Amino acid sequence: MPTQHELDEAGIRQRMDRIVEAIQAKDLEALRRVYAPDVVSFDVEPPLQHVGIEAKLKNWAGVFTFFSEARYELRDLSVTVGGEVAFAHGFGRLGGTLANGSATDGMWVRGTFCFRRIDGDWLIVHDQASVPFDVATGKGVADLRP
Repeated sequence: MPTQHELDEAGIRQRMDRIVEAIQAKDLEALRRVYAPDVVSFDVEPPLQHVGIEAKLKNWAGVFTFFSEARYELRDLSVTVGGEVAFAHGFGRLGGTLANGSATDGMWVRGTFCFRRIDGDWLIVHDQASVPFDVATGKGVADLRP
């Protein structure tokens, strides 16, 4: 019989699978169900933070306008659970077919996801996507691979 810790980790991994599925389906309502209403997101594009579920979904809606077909890959996901909070980190890549018909593999970003158990569900209360940068030039380095 699995322990509560194992069940919690499996639940978080299922949440992450739902994110991948929702992004590929460009399904904002499915994404709404994985984030807390007061989520704070530090994403790769401005502004510095997106606060609240509506801001987070507006960010995703903007991303979806660029793609006629979206593909999302999550790699090397590590999950740590502790009571009512948990975090996960790994590498994500958004690619697919752009609205103009050209294909893109996208770029790998580093992702961190912080969860809180709210009414029995693991919801993302904070996430962060980041791109490494070259200190000498101040420019992002987008061609790295995990």
